[in-house]
Amino acid sequence: MNPPTTHAPSTLPAPRRNLFTAGLIAAAASLLAACGSDSGTPQTELRVIHASPDAPKVNVLLDGNAVLTEVDYKAGSGFTSLDRGTYDIAVDAITPAGTATVISVNGASLAADTDYTVVAIGKVANGTLAPLVIANPDTAVPSGQARAQVVHGAPDAPAVSVYVTAPGADLATATALGTFSFGEDLGPVEVPAGNYQIRVTLAGNPAAVVYDAGTVALPSGADLLLVAVANTTTGPAPITLLVNDGTTQAELLDVATTADVRAGHLSPDAPAVDVIVNDDLANPLFNAATYPSLTPYASVPPATYNIKVVDDASQSLTVINENLALARGVSYSVLAVDFLADIGPLVLTDDRRSIATEARVRIVHGSPSAGPVDIYVAAPATDISTINPTFANVPFKANTGYVGLAGGTYEVSVTPAGAKTPVAIFATLPIANGDIFTVIARDNPGGGAPLGLLVEDETD
Repeated sequence: MNPPTTHAPSTLPAPRRNLFTAGLIAAAASLLAACGSDSGTPQTELRVIHASPDAPKVNVLLDGNAVLTEVDYKAGSGFTSLDRGTYDIAVDAITPAGTATVISVNGASLAADTDYTVVAIGKVANGTLAPLVIANPDTAVPSGQARAQVVHGAPDAPAVSVYVTAPGADLATATALGTFSFGEDLGPVEVPAGNYQIRVTLAGNPAAVVYDAGTVALPSGADLLLVAVANTTTGPAPITLLVNDGTTQAELLDVATTADVRAGHLSPDAPAVDVIVNDDLANPLFNAATYPSLTPYASVPPATYNIKVVDDASQSLTVINENLALARGVSYSVLAVDFLADIGPLVLTDDRRSIATEARVRIVHGSPSAGPVDIYVAAPATDISTINPTFANVPFKANTGYVGLAGGTYEVSVTPAGAKTPVAIFATLPIANGDIFTVIARDNPGGGAPLGLLVEDETD
């Protein structure tokens, strides 16, 4: 189940190389460029990074004009040139009730020949969300060198020490780049281009490694900002690193980052089943799963696995046999759906990050008897004959994706597509901001009516 894995050196972005979030960066460049000038006025450089783990998507405004829209956690823009001068910078959170300004930097004076970075750090839930503004002279990196600066942007992490060493170096005899706490930064420092290992330990304790990037290639001329942020994906590391080279941004995961996978038994006439990995019948990944249910997550090394679903009683009936590629840092739900005669896997990618300003609900159509349906998510006592479906003509095996809802109580009604009656499923769903739910429409055990919902509260 846990085959040995090897890790090739990670290559951090070379200067001005398009590796990640190209669409976001291109949009940012074009929008911010509209705020610049060709007047010959001396120029400054500005970029923005979203590093708040429980904040929603945000819009970034410059002098009241939206220059970046729907920027999600761990996303960031590249540098864009602006006229030197004074600007009002605002960050608006996008919530189910509309937008609200959560960060405001009024009268920010941006000097010429300076690189400015605004990092949104802290948490919404405890009122610590704030801007961290970093200013550095706009100077070239010497030939054959790489430059790096590290920001501690993980609000729940304690003070830490950062080591940038030759791969495999003994930290007990190594010198830390420095020790810093949340909201502080180290560097910038310049090192010869080459292969390095970036490790983070508890402050002053080289034996207590909390993050290990493995072997990382620092290209010649790279000018990198590394932001340590809260890990909201998988694996044991409490932090991960965002790497911004001034043009693009990527995420550098800990080498021990896993893939997380769970199974769902959603075949109404199938018996209890085992989920078998790589033909290891003696050690099912999930044992005796019954209808209707979702198992807890299991953490596995990222790899391609053969997944079989067999009957629990004899393990002689194989109803699903698929090869699944599971990626590092990703959570998956593998649902066995449809009647036994036509059973198959429905693989979903899960987002387990809690957002303080909204509840997030995903609805999955897992009822083989229902046909296409309309789904209504409404306030209590709403007459659905007076409103349009929240999701219309949803086919079997489709899902709504994660939908942001303000905390409260909602009524979920499911009807045949294009009809207000009959209501095949009706349920009351109380939710709070920060909650995450997956809701699966399902058949009665054995198949057919009465239809119901499997509601899974996924809030950590």
